[in-house]
Amino acid sequence: MSTESADGLNEPPFDVLGKLCPSRPVLEHVTGRWGSLVLIALREGPTRFNELRRRVDGVSEKMLAQSLHALERDGFIERAVHSTIPPRVEYTLTELGASTTEKLWEFVQMLEDAMPQVLHSQAEYDGAAAA
Repeated sequence: MSTESADGLNEPPFDVLGKLCPSRPVLEHVTGRWGSLVLIALREGPTRFNELRRRVDGVSEKMLAQSLHALERDGFIERAVHSTIPPRVEYTLTELGASTTEKLWEFVQMLEDAMPQVLHSQAEYDGAAAA
C-alpha cells in the first residue's frame, strides 16, 4: 500500500525498520533520552527554557536546546516569543505533540509500575552473572 504525497504522487509507506526511512530520526527525537523527558515535562503546560532545565533533572543547556530544536522542527512543540522586556520564550506541545505525549506518558506509567519486577529481574541476572 502506498501513500499519496502533497503533490499527488504515490510514495511507499513509511517503515521505521528501513534504514533510510525518514521516520527513524523522528522516532529518535521523540524516544531519545532527553526528547521523551522534555515532552513529558511539557505535559504540564507552557514552560520556559530554564523551567524545563530544572524540571528535566540532569539535562545540560546544550542538550535541552538541541532537543527543543529537533522537536520543534518535527512539529511536536511550538516556541512562542512574547514581546516583553526582557523577551519571554515559552514552549508548548502542539496537537501532534500532545497526542504523542499521551501515549508516551502511558508507557512511562506502565514502566514505573513495573519497576519492582524490573529491579528484581536485574538483581537475579546480576547475581547469576556474578556466580
